[in-house]
Amino acid sequence: MAQTWFITGASSGFGRAIAEYVVTQGDNVVGIARRTESLQDLVAQAPDRVVAIAADVTEVEDVENAVQAVADRFSRIDVLVNNAGFGMVGAVEETSDASLRRVMETNFFAAMTVTRTALPLMRRQRTGAIVMMSSMGGQMSFAGFGAYSASKFALEGASEALAQEIAPFGLKLMIVEPGAFRTNFAAPGTMVHLPETEAYQSIVGPTRRFAYSMHGAQNGDPAKAARAIATAIAADTPPLRLALGSDAIDCVRDHASDVLAEMSHWARVGRDVSLEIPNEQETAA
Repeated sequence: MAQTWFITGASSGFGRAIAEYVVTQGDNVVGIARRTESLQDLVAQAPDRVVAIAADVTEVEDVENAVQAVADRFSRIDVLVNNAGFGMVGAVEETSDASLRRVMETNFFAAMTVTRTALPLMRRQRTGAIVMMSSMGGQMSFAGFGAYSASKFALEGASEALAQEIAPFGLKLMIVEPGAFRTNFAAPGTMVHLPETEAYQSIVGPTRRFAYSMHGAQNGDPAKAARAIATAIAADTPPLRLALGSDAIDCVRDHASDVLAEMSHWARVGRDVSLEIPNEQETAA
């Protein structure tokens, strides 16, 4: 039986790649995007199986209407892909509250809104899966990516708890942590570059230059990523986290090793914090 995929941020990048792959597998696609013009070719390819819905995932009413439209058209959501999001570069001190709230609103809060809205339908089905598109930056961070990583750290923290909460309903969850892929993520006008300050030019400058130069030069293939995601989420027991790309796998592994090494080095200091409670004999004396 054909599955129904509900994909946010479906007009480009991973969202578009997943939608294209799913269509070739004979499944249904509901693509959510602010502007759906770029999805019309996909709709034309399979009008009975592809629906494009114009919606802003940061608007609760738009999300509710989109989920209801899926329920009306296909009666179910088999795979929910929270893909909508964007990147931001700048030192933490250069990041205004407004900028921080903006990236958190899209990358974290919107994903939570979509998930909470879709869950009643998915729980009633007693089957289904949720894919959270995070980043290798959801496991570690670098100078200049503080705000972006904060949004992905938050997404991963909530998702780890959510995976345990929905398992009794027969639902699966997988966090995807891509490295650098050939998408528009770093394209001019897509990634937000915060105003520079002189104090951080030598510290965050290399990160800014890397972010500018990576567009069009990434090694990862989004089409292969889409296939990998579909393969992993279809497993009886998918991984909680799926790192995509050699860069993501190497960096996440090295970071985890560093965390464990540092914990081991400071374990004696960290453990020596228990209350010293005198035993009963000492108290009686």
